[in-house]
Amino acid sequence: MAIKIYKPTSAGRRIHSVTDYSVLTKNTRPMKSAIKSFGRTAGRNNQGKITTRHQGGGHKLKVRTLDFSRRDKMNIPAKVETLEYDPGRSAFITRLSYLDGEKRYILAPDGVKVGEILLTADRTEIKPGNRMMLRNIPIGANVHDVEILGQGGGQMVRAAGSYAIVQSQDPDYSTLKLPSGEIRKIPGNSLATVGQVSNTDWMYVRIGKAGRNRHRGIRPSVRGKAMNPIDHPHGGGEGHNPIGLKYPKTPWGKHALGVKTRNKKRSSNKFIVKRRR
Repeated sequence: MAIKIYKPTSAGRRIHSVTDYSVLTKNTRPMKSAIKSFGRTAGRNNQGKITTRHQGGGHKLKVRTLDFSRRDKMNIPAKVETLEYDPGRSAFITRLSYLDGEKRYILAPDGVKVGEILLTADRTEIKPGNRMMLRNIPIGANVHDVEILGQGGGQMVRAAGSYAIVQSQDPDYSTLKLPSGEIRKIPGNSLATVGQVSNTDWMYVRIGKAGRNRHRGIRPSVRGKAMNPIDHPHGGGEGHNPIGLKYPKTPWGKHALGVKTRNKKRSSNKFIVKRRR
């Protein structure tokens, strides 16, 4: 993968870069059965109230439906047909054609090429794109698209370029170091895909201008200091002033920094070996 930089023909272009999509399969159309279009909520709930700020607008998306589990395709070889773009995620996707005739999309692992054969099994070859039980993956290997509770499909480590590292193996649990730095125990019967997620240079893309974020459905965010007192606890005052408080606050008056917000009743603290901070 690479980053594409243009000549500075305008102020926005000068600090603007994009992913180089030349690695994707040419002249392919997405599978119609896998396309899913959904309405925009602009961060509002069923009462029309804003529950998530800074969302709204953006280009209409037709997201591809991916198979994050592959449990029902155990021991069935699949051929990599294409490497494609998905507007709903940062990683690339790949279309698999199984030996039984069915075709599905999965997250594209880094380095997988068109024509390769991938397999999902309890134990299989340690090769990017193969999916197997965590307990059978050797220590030090990179994995992604990891199940959390041994079921439900992959829920962790799915962003472009991300991977987790297998650090140890116990009879019931495998210990992973996640991209955040957290070290966590995962049931050994959970499925994970070997390798790193594709589009590894995504982190180096520079948005360049506000209009590009608007196309993504991201609205501007404003500092609390720049608001009026009625709009934010940090607001008010003449010119550049400190916030004038003992501690920073959220727009709703709660502690903004240094406060634990994890729910003890619903947390999975017993599986965390080392926190990310």
